Formats: sequence, structure tokens, C-alpha cells
Amino acid sequence: MDKVIQDIYEEIKRRCLLPTNAYGIGAWDHHIELVYKIATEICPEYGADYHIVALASLLHDVASVTNKDYTEEHHVIGASIAEELLKPYNLAPEDIELIKMCILNHRGSRLVEKTTPEEICVADADAMAHFYSIPSLLRMVYVEKNMSIDDGALFVYNKLQRSYNKLSEKGKEIITPHYEAAKVLLLKK
Repeated sequence: MDKVIQDIYEEIKRRCLLPTNAYGIGAWDHHIELVYKIATEICPEYGADYHIVALASLLHDVASVTNKDYTEEHHVIGASIAEELLKPYNLAPEDIELIKMCILNHRGSRLVEKTTPEEICVADADAMAHFYSIPSLLRMVYVEKNMSIDDGALFVYNKLQRSYNKLSEKGKEIITPHYEAAKVLLLKK
């Protein structure tokens, strides 16, 4: 299984480096790899299967980095792409299905019931990643969106607040110190 994880790690990184990835290498450096690191680190606390979490976290945004047009439905399209990428490895069908469920249910903007520890872990890691990539969020608001200092700080805070509210109770417990620090930095409170 470790070879599968390494191969998928390299494949997703490769896709992030392609000129067709509208999000650039930042999608890898500041999000996907970060979600992978967080998810694999916290999975024991969730009682989640390491290999499922590792693969699902690497694949959770595969559709978005493959084609920007897939972004709106990236969870659905990504589950299909993941299945295509994983089938050659002869993984157990139930493992592939669980990985697909993690991808389908990782989106915080689509609140669906997560029924397995793996789904909860991957969704939480996806939301938690925002708290570890605040500099990239600040770059987005100040460079890409050309916002004022106060408007940009409020935008980032509101994004973090939405991410925090989407977390499971366990996820909130883990990330609360970061959330409180972000409030101080962004809202001067």
C-alpha cells in the first residue's frame, strides 16, 4: 500500500506542476500536501485507517487541479478520477469506495453526513489546512483580489470562521488555538 501512496503523491504533485493547472503549484504547496500531512497526522485520533486517509487526502482535489472547469463539481468528478487512478493497483473494491466517499464528502460547502472516521478525518483536514496556510489566503486577498488591508483581513477571517464551523467536534478541539490566534491577528481582538 505504501507504493500506492507514493505513486499517487507523485501523480498529484505532477498534475499540480502542469501548465493546465490554473491554480499553480500553490495548490500543492499550500493545500493538497498540507491536507495530506494534517490528515495522516490526525487519523489515529479519529480511529481512521491511515492508508485510506492518505490516499483520499491526496486525491480530494484531483479534479480541480486537472481541469479548472471541474472545480464546482470537483468532489463528484474527483471521485471518478480517483477510481480510475486506483484501479490498476488492485485495491479492494471496498477500499476504493471508501476513498471515493471521502472525496465526495470532503467539501464543507456541501454539508452531508459523514458516516466513517475516514470521511470525517479528511473533511476536517481539508478545513484545518486553511489555518496553516493563512499567508496564501492573505496573498489571495491582497494580490489577486486587490482588497484593502481591513477588507482583506475580514475576508480571511470570515473564511476561517466558515472552515471552523464545518469541523467536527474533534476537529474544533484540535484547531481552536489556531482559530483564536487568527482572531487576534486578523480582527485585532
